[in-house]
Amino acid sequence: MTALPEYQRLESTGLWRASPDGQRREVLVVFGDATLVISDTRTAAALAHWSLPAVIRLNPGKRPALFAPGAEAGEELEIEDATMIAAIGKVHRLIEARRPHPGRLRQIVLGAVLALLAAFALFWLPGALIRHTAAILPAPKRDDIGALVLGDLARLTGAPCSTPEGDAALARLSARVLGPGQAAILVLPTGLDSARVLPGGRIVLPRVMAESDAPPEVLAGHILTARLRADREDPTRALLDWAGLGTAFALLTTGEMSADAVHGYAETFLTQPFAPVPADPLIAAFRQAGVPSSPYAYALDQTGEATLDLIETDPFRSGPAAAPVLVDGDWVALQGICSGRP
Repeated sequence: MTALPEYQRLESTGLWRASPDGQRREVLVVFGDATLVISDTRTAAALAHWSLPAVIRLNPGKRPALFAPGAEAGEELEIEDATMIAAIGKVHRLIEARRPHPGRLRQIVLGAVLALLAAFALFWLPGALIRHTAAILPAPKRDDIGALVLGDLARLTGAPCSTPEGDAALARLSARVLGPGQAAILVLPTGLDSARVLPGGRIVLPRVMAESDAPPEVLAGHILTARLRADREDPTRALLDWAGLGTAFALLTTGEMSADAVHGYAETFLTQPFAPVPADPLIAAFRQAGVPSSPYAYALDQTGEATLDLIETDPFRSGPAAAPVLVDGDWVALQGICSGRP
């Protein structure tokens, strides 16, 4: 190695002794090309040459600095001069930086792998676990979770409206529009502004839809649209996204979810924005249900809830109904299902 250019003419005094029990004497220390040259201050005779790479500091961080020519050497040099101390320290740092580090590449690779795994765990794993949990839940468990959400909704909407005649009308409406044995339909007295689907499949309707003067086909349209939206965006997945990874993991491992886990979800459920339902599957749903779609299409167009092309030909027209959506008696019973509720 060569001396550092900025220290080529560096000299200082110091106290040197040749052995542990030797007498200390004042010396001249010269920062050379590859050595520290220790000379007698009176005669200028060289007393020792220390290899700069081999010099070690015996008292790091303390002053005056104590140096030795090696770990086993008996010699010792005491230096007060800050510039000389800094020069020796810089040499050691450069030597350390240039020294091969066999394990450094392994550490870098290991660090990169750990960082990748951490990113995987932080960003991908939670969503994947929630998706998996929502996908494998059996129908009865989804229904149980839906009941918990309905209980939380009651804080804001009140309990579902119910009369014997109205409940029977809702059951027949579900069988007629969705098919026998399909989801229950409930009417909430307040706080709900559109048809929405709970985890498990229950469909909740706002009271205004049940009491509307519009024909039953409009109500059927809202039900079919809500069902299609739930088929495209799983309500159970939406709940688990809100509840978080811990709740999803507990549900996956224990199969249970407590009422506390869904407490507060009602506010989100009631205000979640809707994704639009494409026209083609909606037309197909009306046709499969045997429900004429024109009343629903015109109702949406008039309220501005959706942009529909109703010029010349109604794109949602699916022909005459195979059977009435509701007979007059059931429609009247449904309109009065919230009678007596504020």
